[in-house]
Amino acid sequence: MSMLAGAPWLLAHKSMLGVNQPKKVSLYGTDYVIWKDRMGRVSALPNICPHMGAMLSEGWCQEREDKSSDVVCPFHALEFDREGCTILPGSQKKTLPQLQPLELIIQGDLIWSYGGCEPKVPIPNILNEISSQYEFIGHTADVSVETDLLTMLLIMHDYNHQNGTHRELFQITEVRFEKFIDNGYHSHAFYDNLTAPTSLVEKIKNPDLLLIPKVIKAHLENYFPSLVILHVENNLGKVAQIHLFVPESPTRTRTYILMYGLAKNPAFKILGKKFLNFAKVVVEQDTDTLGKIYANTPQKIKLNNEIGMDWVRRNFENWPA
Repeated sequence: MSMLAGAPWLLAHKSMLGVNQPKKVSLYGTDYVIWKDRMGRVSALPNICPHMGAMLSEGWCQEREDKSSDVVCPFHALEFDREGCTILPGSQKKTLPQLQPLELIIQGDLIWSYGGCEPKVPIPNILNEISSQYEFIGHTADVSVETDLLTMLLIMHDYNHQNGTHRELFQITEVRFEKFIDNGYHSHAFYDNLTAPTSLVEKIKNPDLLLIPKVIKAHLENYFPSLVILHVENNLGKVAQIHLFVPESPTRTRTYILMYGLAKNPAFKILGKKFLNFAKVVVEQDTDTLGKIYANTPQKIKLNNEIGMDWVRRNFENWPA
């Protein structure tokens, strides 16, 4: 229940996988090795070699004539195909599957999985809509955090922490909440972040301040439990900053960001890396805060506009068994 079995989790964007470079991902307390071949086909197996337990993600990929590839154990160089079969030394015969492949659902460049559980909610289509209309800018802030899934989701839906946790980055002085639209597992939050005035000298010393308006208008679109989309629009273009969450274990949660943009001005593309850097710092600040919270502390004070946190708790408690 703590990891919401039956939810769809976005394990990665294909750009996060190097060709024939094994990568470890974790889901529901199990480690997997995931890799992409030269044709763009993605495979995933449990990360443990059935011979003597070596981590397959520490090995390499062996490419075949048809451009497919197998993952190779770093200990004894046993090669496992995408079905989990291998050929033992001295034998020319493929074994039966020794590893159960992780079922993946590939939608364009997006790699989803239910982690072998019965689906309880469908994969949200919003990312397909965004990827068809926007240009992919990149990914950033892929980090594993020592916190449970509920705590991670609560801080991401705490709209009051902007002028505390992110004050230094954006110079936010006040959060003015506007409205929350609740559609079950789908919701929208709208609020304004007021920023401190900065002098011309400060802007010259730190040009990033030129990108921060007097009022940062935030529109968060939420799909419980796996993603939060920050929609930003200005005269230069539109940005969809997508925060993803993956429950690695009962006590560890992975988060990362995918970013898409729709340019109105040629200067927009030049700012792509700036947007990614802002997003990276936001995750670093949130992660730092999570490491400075006493776990399971009873909440004796309730602030205004905690409706997003209430939305998370309600959906968590009512998740289908």
